Amino acid sequence: MVFAKTSKAASRLSEQVRNKEFYKKYLCIVDGKMEESRGTFIDFLVKNERTNTSRVTSKDGKNAKEAILDYEVLKYNSDINLSLVKVELHTGRHHQIRVQFASRGHSLCGDQKYGTRGRGKQLALWAYSLSILHPITKERMEFTIEPEHTGSWKILEKK
Repeated sequence: MVFAKTSKAASRLSEQVRNKEFYKKYLCIVDGKMEESRGTFIDFLVKNERTNTSRVTSKDGKNAKEAILDYEVLKYNSDINLSLVKVELHTGRHHQIRVQFASRGHSLCGDQKYGTRGRGKQLALWAYSLSILHPITKERMEFTIEPEHTGSWKILEKK
């Protein structure tokens, strides 16, 4: 989360969001072992306002919007059959990460809406990196933080 001290700075930060110059990277924990260690998901998603869910649909589906993300598997734990995955979004669709992984049989750990009801108490999705241009100096600033190594996030610990 980014806060601006002035309305001018807020306006410039909002402009970065609109121009896709505001970058976030995510960590997530997904069920199972991914077939590929890295890749790109390209789907078309449609949002259901009534149920507050999204689903993968065809390109020609009514109100379908393209959803693109890149992923890289950082770690797989065979003892608990979970993978730690880094995600970079190219688009920002409703529940995009959750829907795209679930549609491929790799629901996010703790995702009550799209999959693994019995795995974890909290959704294992973490925005760990945020990169913006300083609204005045235009210097690229990057902020990172890992989740605490508790619950499902214990997968981050070294063996």
